[in-house]
Amino acid sequence: MGGIRAGGDLVARMQMTRGMRLKQAKEYVAGKLGVTPFDLSDVAAMTDVRDEHGFGRIHSYAISHPWQANLIEAKFNIARVLDVPVNCVEKFKERTGLL
Repeated sequence: MGGIRAGGDLVARMQMTRGMRLKQAKEYVAGKLGVTPFDLSDVAAMTDVRDEHGFGRIHSYAISHPWQANLIEAKFNIARVLDVPVNCVEKFKERTGLL
């Protein structure tokens, strides 16, 4: 699936957190992102999707792309869009009193 360069990391997250089978996880993620399951493995298509949803990229573009989400912001966006708990996001909320 291509990991963070495409949608493999998002599909794997659904498999681990929700116990979904591969096909079910792909369909869920594709539905949440508004793409087809086939698009999840397309690096070019997913670059635009990751930018649109603020999921970050594999490379840091902080200098040339300051709007690009990274680190904890990207994790917050993933948790929100996929409607799944992310441990570091939950810890951050707990420690900052956002819960």
